[in-house]
Amino acid sequence: MLGLLDFDKQFVKAEGVYVWDSKGDRYLDFLGAYGALNTGHNHPRILEALDRVKEMPNLLQASLGTVVSALAKNMALITPGNLQRSFFCNSGAEAVEGALKLARAATGRQKLIYCANSFHGKTFGALSVTGRGKYQNVFQPLLPGCVSVPYGDLDMLENELSKEKAAAFILEPVQGEGGIIIPPPGYLTGVRELCSKYETMLIIDEIQTGFGRTGRMFACQHDDVVPDIMCLAKSLGGGIMPIGAYITTDEIWKKAYGSMEKALLHTTTFGGNTWAAAAGIAALEIILEEKLADKARESGEYLLLGLNKLKEKYPLLKDVRGLGLMVGIEFNQPGALADKVTFGLAGKLSDEYLGSLVAGELMNKHRIITAYTLNNPNVIRLEPPLNVSRAQIDIVLQALDDIFAAHKGFFSAVAAGAKTMIKSFIKK
Repeated sequence: MLGLLDFDKQFVKAEGVYVWDSKGDRYLDFLGAYGALNTGHNHPRILEALDRVKEMPNLLQASLGTVVSALAKNMALITPGNLQRSFFCNSGAEAVEGALKLARAATGRQKLIYCANSFHGKTFGALSVTGRGKYQNVFQPLLPGCVSVPYGDLDMLENELSKEKAAAFILEPVQGEGGIIIPPPGYLTGVRELCSKYETMLIIDEIQTGFGRTGRMFACQHDDVVPDIMCLAKSLGGGIMPIGAYITTDEIWKKAYGSMEKALLHTTTFGGNTWAAAAGIAALEIILEEKLADKARESGEYLLLGLNKLKEKYPLLKDVRGLGLMVGIEFNQPGALADKVTFGLAGKLSDEYLGSLVAGELMNKHRIITAYTLNNPNVIRLEPPLNVSRAQIDIVLQALDDIFAAHKGFFSAVAAGAKTMIKSFIKK
């Protein structure tokens, strides 16, 4: 699949916002591992932190780890409200799994509510609350008791909350894989009020939006909302170590696991290992000391301003939207006539491949790495490391300008992508 768009390059070096391939060519990374590289590639302070713990036991379940305990303390200090009890795991999907189990254990209820178009992971429980049938259908039946509501619709949420007491409502403060969808003003505040009214746990998935990505340390802080459970991962590992976590209040934790009989109901072998925890501590220090959330806000405003100027010039661009350095570019669909003439092929290409075709042009002609969003392949995302410079942003804006100027229409963009595919077949 990667080979079709000549994406199957071998990258051999990475530093900051750049990566180098085996031929020595340098690329700007504006994908940022889907939000896992807020501190950039191979930050020297994170590498140094790993070096400092290299002689410590990494896995030792017979004791409470010193380094992971320090990370848990730091997490309690930086997260909103009275969130203070962290469970460390290895990925975002695992964090979601743990959060769902915690909600059921603490409330004694089964029902879980999630949003259409959402993405929370591909493990079984996380997939059950992920709002795209393409990823669910092959694995049915999934976890029972999971119900979808439209994102941004408080009336539909209350309607579902009022039917049957739910264990939790899980949502992203910005839908990432859904196409960088920003909720309407007041939505998160309204969600918090409704969950409190119906005594339902509010789980906010900050796996992609957290740690400065949207211009605040956590995206829910834009609305001063404190969840009952928060899911975290990606940039918590500083782009080097795999680590995820969910964090909750002391009260909720004790309801679920606060006894000898229940204390070991949810565990993991590698979660909270010394190396991952050391990377987490260093990543938090860098994000705070280098004021990366502020940089994301300022750079995001600059990037959106430039993209909106391109939108005014080129009809191929339907919308640009984002918060901080979590930005999406959506493309217009072909007209009804074009779709009819091509027997539906134009619509199919646009729905599933137009974003990847533009990403292919950026990669192969301009050496800029991007990708489309999983739930909406018609949107490409821009999520560079948070210390990206304006000069680097300008390079991306100019590259997009060049692409849109050369391919002002839908079919021109498709033709360019087809040429890349043909060349990749010939090479292979």
